[in-house]
Amino acid sequence: MTPDTLTAMRQCPFFEELQPKHMEKLMTLGTQVHFEKDEIIFHEEDESHLFYVILSGRVVLEARHGASTFQLETLYPRQEVGWAAVVNRKRQLQARALEPVTAMAFEVSQLRDACRTNPYLGCAFLERLLTLAVEQLQSTRLRFVQTLGQTK
Repeated sequence: MTPDTLTAMRQCPFFEELQPKHMEKLMTLGTQVHFEKDEIIFHEEDESHLFYVILSGRVVLEARHGASTFQLETLYPRQEVGWAAVVNRKRQLQARALEPVTAMAFEVSQLRDACRTNPYLGCAFLERLLTLAVEQLQSTRLRFVQTLGQTK
């Protein structure tokens, strides 16, 4: 891992409250991955095994309904994608690279083992994960209300 990658990860809000030693442990678990423009990172209903932190590029979350695909949200560097994998859920949305993307990929089973081994890390990680889930729900609610307002 390069010093630039470590710096980018430390600037990620998801990890900002972790102690340096726990951040270093997580960095040993991550693998840098790359996706080309329009490459599907994961499909809706895929089994979940990886959690990603975007280092560069943009990712769009999409939902499919019948033959149509709807763009729901765009994610940017230092944001997370695939958090449902951590709680053993199938992918609820599709993620697609809008441009070349570099991300850190974390194998969920390794994250779980690290969290079980170190209760502080586990608690901090799960608190952040719950915060992320609540933020996602609030964002979805806001988009839903805005959409309803446009249809009147």
